[in-house]
Amino acid sequence: MTTDLPTSTSAPTATADAAAAYFAAKLACETDPSDVYEAQKAGERFLLVDVRGAEAWAQGRIPGAVHIPYGTIAERAAHDIPLDMPVVVYCWSPGCNAGAKGALAFTQAGYSVREMIGGFEYWAREGYPTEDDDGTLPRMRDRLVALVR
Repeated sequence: MTTDLPTSTSAPTATADAAAAYFAAKLACETDPSDVYEAQKAGERFLLVDVRGAEAWAQGRIPGAVHIPYGTIAERAAHDIPLDMPVVVYCWSPGCNAGAKGALAFTQAGYSVREMIGGFEYWAREGYPTEDDDGTLPRMRDRLVALVR
């Protein structure tokens, strides 16, 4: 068995320096549900922003998040959020690009922002707390994405 990565002439392999720069930039702009949950528990200073629409927000959300749909960020951010507040945005799932749209809008407004990859879907599937207008929702871990104890 070989441990070499597959190569082809049509897809050159990045140099180690290029790959390191790419992954460092990616990690500077992204985070994931487990890191956000740990940051919340540690009391780190950041604002978690749900950029989905009103119906999705009402269906369920992450405790402590604020709701600013991505289409309203340009008009609301400066009034609602101090410019020195780090922002983490999330949308519905990996199949939704509202998180990227929200992150772009916050960046264009001058904020330091990261997108939580996986969105609300993976937050919930990993069994982290969720809520709706009536209170706490049941926690269930999906054994395909999280350890089930």
